[in-house]
Amino acid sequence: MHSHQHGINIEALLAHVPLFSGLETEEIARLARGSRELTASRGDILFHKGDMPTGFYLIVYGQVKLAFTSAQGGEKVVDILGQGQTFGEAVMFMDKPCMVYAQALADSLLLHIAKAAVVDELNADPRLGRKMIAGLSMRLHHLISDVESYSLCSGRQRIIGYLLREIPTDGEKSITVTLPTSKGIIASRLNLTQEHFSRILHELSEKGLVVVEGRKIHIPDVGKLRTYDQ
Repeated sequence: MHSHQHGINIEALLAHVPLFSGLETEEIARLARGSRELTASRGDILFHKGDMPTGFYLIVYGQVKLAFTSAQGGEKVVDILGQGQTFGEAVMFMDKPCMVYAQALADSLLLHIAKAAVVDELNADPRLGRKMIAGLSMRLHHLISDVESYSLCSGRQRIIGYLLREIPTDGEKSITVTLPTSKGIIASRLNLTQEHFSRILHELSEKGLVVVEGRKIHIPDVGKLRTYDQ
């Protein structure tokens, strides 16, 4: 993993981040001065659990997994993030070591935005503070939904919920969902073993509710899948 400048327009990228929308050009320019580009190859570790954060990250393109390793040596995936998403803000404000490690799941380009640059802008512009609080609150909300689903939903309900997470209730009757990463990583994200995940997918496909072709999952009848196991 290395830093370099291959002439991408950092200011333009920052201006497109929801977190920074509404900031003035000169504010974006100051943040850009505190940012550096990082390219990561698939498998590269961006930071380890226990590292002290010096800023936070924006994914320009690619995919990043946040995870930690259990005492038994197994891995628990906390989140799978893609283009335009940011991570590491919360821990950056706490001055505490990172609780997870971050690993590139695909070749990725990231921006690292230095804490000092963010703090300067927070002091200068209260809107950024409100936006960051809103962004972190959304994440907290997602985290609580996750804990709720681990506690109250069966593995089958979790998988169905994951497959239909971005599908509007009044949308198409049949759709194809492409899993963003390997089944093992998604299983861990849903707090399931890989075996359990595969078993449920197999059961859903035997019932004709899904047709699995590698990472592509065809859902012939969204409504049927949604109401199955409720």
